[in-house]
Amino acid sequence: MAVISSVPPQRVASSSRARLRPWMVRAALMLTLMLCDALAINLAFIGVYRWHLAESPLLQAALDAVSPATITSSLFTFNLIMAVAFISSGLYWLSRGVSRIDQAFKVMVAVSLGTFAFLIINTLLPQFGRDALPFGERILLFGWLGAVLLAVWLRLIYRRLIVALRAHGIDTRRVLIVGAREPGQAVLGRIRNLPELGYRVQGFLSDSTPVGELVEGLPVLGRTMSLGRVIRATRADEVIIALSGRTSNEVFDMVSLAEDESVEIKLYPDAFQMVTNNGISIGDVSGLPLISIRNVALDNPINQGLKRMLDLTVASIVLTLCSPIMLLIAALIRLESRGPVFFVQQRVGLDGQPFPTLKFRTMRVDAPDLGNWTTKDDPRITRLGSLLRRYSIDELPQFINVIRGEMSVVGPRPEQPQWVERFSQSIPRYMRRHKQKAGITGWAQVNGLRGDTSIEDRTRYDLYYIENWSLLFDLKIIIKTIIDILVGRNIGY
Repeated sequence: MAVISSVPPQRVASSSRARLRPWMVRAALMLTLMLCDALAINLAFIGVYRWHLAESPLLQAALDAVSPATITSSLFTFNLIMAVAFISSGLYWLSRGVSRIDQAFKVMVAVSLGTFAFLIINTLLPQFGRDALPFGERILLFGWLGAVLLAVWLRLIYRRLIVALRAHGIDTRRVLIVGAREPGQAVLGRIRNLPELGYRVQGFLSDSTPVGELVEGLPVLGRTMSLGRVIRATRADEVIIALSGRTSNEVFDMVSLAEDESVEIKLYPDAFQMVTNNGISIGDVSGLPLISIRNVALDNPINQGLKRMLDLTVASIVLTLCSPIMLLIAALIRLESRGPVFFVQQRVGLDGQPFPTLKFRTMRVDAPDLGNWTTKDDPRITRLGSLLRRYSIDELPQFINVIRGEMSVVGPRPEQPQWVERFSQSIPRYMRRHKQKAGITGWAQVNGLRGDTSIEDRTRYDLYYIENWSLLFDLKIIIKTIIDILVGRNIGY
């Protein structure tokens, strides 16, 4: 694998840029885009409204009869509805290479849906004893048209800004191409013709071309079965599989290797003609037809923000309500045995990074010297510890980990680094669990997979959760966990 060092060096970023994490850049870009849309919509509708006020004394008189609070609440409701319409139309996924025409059409649909929804709500307000905002058909028509045109125009300016940022190394993506023959070379050629995409191809993986040989000026970094190691060595963000003449099982094996490394995966047509799977979607990147393996919902910064808000809300409530109980438990632990109140242990979380988990100590102080894996009737557990573990009370301090951002309320349970290393080598797709923060509870746990149970089964449940995440799914798991604790089904050891 020494050949990896032969990847052409990229432009060195400044120290301030190097500190920017990809999710921070994407969140900032998404917020900027949302502000552009909000500016366009408000300028259009408020501008048209003020223009009609000057032209229509009747409209001015009707508006004077409405309270300032009604005007403020109507404006807030209008912006909220428009934001929901734009989000539900998929206008904030920040996909690369999206057609300007397709984006303009989505903007038109989103503005239309938002305008129609606000019209209905505004019309129904008098039925609930609230004043409606006065406006006419011309305001709706010209406001709608102005919002569409202004939003599309600002998005074109935003697009130019993104191209400029990518030319300076911001919001770029490191790409590996699996396959160095004609399909792979075709992908590389298309990417080179579209520098505005911000793709930085690191090299190829190939089973037919010698490792280290240059293909179209880029090195072959390794064999296809070394995909995981090459991804880690090059810190790749995306893998494009462009192969021909491979069986579907071989393609799926390569997809699994890439999935374990938490990268985005795309398949070029010669490869995807052999593949059928409900988890993929066909699209194109500036005319380059590709299949995208289903992306994790939590890759979207909006979803990340929603989940973080839920985490902070739940953790704050639990820590506030349970603080007297936690103080009592701390005192009882000190009375029962000598040693620290908290047990701090390194566990593996998001993106495979270790972090210190906090738990109430439930074992003897010398427990780590006697073993690492907890089993039923473990002799290392104290009498109080047995009670705490039985009802998962020992995990209450992990809500501090949630506040600190190291864990989530719901997610895959974290394991120790040595177990993660072992499981990642024996269980397919195991590392994909770490695309999400570790959780206090999870889909595997509420389905009875706690303690000394099958790691393979836990992994399947964890992956299902990650690939089907939604805010409602999190709430369902939290409610189910509470019910299981109250009825005695959430028994651990």
